[in-house]
Amino acid sequence: MAQKRASISDIAKELNLAVSTVSRALSGHSRISEATRKRVWKLAEQLNYQPNHLAAALRKGRSNTLGVIVPHIDGHFFSQVMKGAEAVANRAGFNVLLCQSNEDYGQEQKNVDTMINAQVDGIMVSVARTTHDYKHFDKIKKRDIPLVFFDRILDSPEVNAVELDDFQGGYQSTKHLLEQGCRRIAHFGGPQHLNIYINRFGGYRQALLEYGIPIEEELVLFSEMWEADGRAGMEQLLALPKPPEAVFSASDFSIVGAMRVLKERKLRIPEDIALSGFSNESFTSLTEPNLTSVDQCCEEMGLAAMRLLLEMVQEHEQAPRKIVIQPRLIKRESSLWHQG
Repeated sequence: MAQKRASISDIAKELNLAVSTVSRALSGHSRISEATRKRVWKLAEQLNYQPNHLAAALRKGRSNTLGVIVPHIDGHFFSQVMKGAEAVANRAGFNVLLCQSNEDYGQEQKNVDTMINAQVDGIMVSVARTTHDYKHFDKIKKRDIPLVFFDRILDSPEVNAVELDDFQGGYQSTKHLLEQGCRRIAHFGGPQHLNIYINRFGGYRQALLEYGIPIEEELVLFSEMWEADGRAGMEQLLALPKPPEAVFSASDFSIVGAMRVLKERKLRIPEDIALSGFSNESFTSLTEPNLTSVDQCCEEMGLAAMRLLLEMVQEHEQAPRKIVIQPRLIKRESSLWHQG
């Protein structure tokens, strides 16, 4: 059976000392004699005493904990964001409390309450796919808890945010397909209330506009961006009298679904239809052929968002800031149409 962890009161009682004396001895206070400090620490070790840093921090009005709310931790993107964020937080002496909304608005509301009740010193958030109303974040602001949005952010000049230049990512990906000689390019887009999908679609439109190619409604399909959506989308495109020559998807998951349909139909990638995705998920370099995708620089985003949050925690007063990270298009076999 595990030995019960002792408290300062237990040590004080055993040594017939005041609790305040034991507390000072454990913290190395100069007013406590060396002999007393040694007696206290010797007994503390014998009784398995471990200091409660959280309680000490709360007494000082801080928890030394930063909260992060993400839609999910599956896949490459959010796990790598967390890697960067935790590295920065830990170096600064902070712990990280992570909550997942699982893309659910109601769960995201509960996550916010959890963070507030945990008395975190600051919060990083990427909003859920089903979130249309953002009033629950007002609770955070009313309590003067520093708040930074990342990736999926609120469209407001009043928020602190770190985002990818998703417009540029969509533009680069579509322009690349155009440079391969593709002209009839379809787009798998995500929910258009989220900034990332609005901007990726905007980049697609801009690239076509520059090449004098009109947007064709039948080639633009919006969905939740899961693999099943990609399958359904590709089935719909192949049923057209004139299927597309290429597809730019705002998600790697949906483009994998599309790829599977093409393989089932014995259609060649990229010779029959070129494919390009978004996020550079780890599986994109493992598919056959390898998938072209936009790298979101996720670890860099985590580093930047946590640094911004720590600046707000430490400086308190600060004008709203928005940091924009530039994407990188990773060109692989799936989009090299002109070489087919």
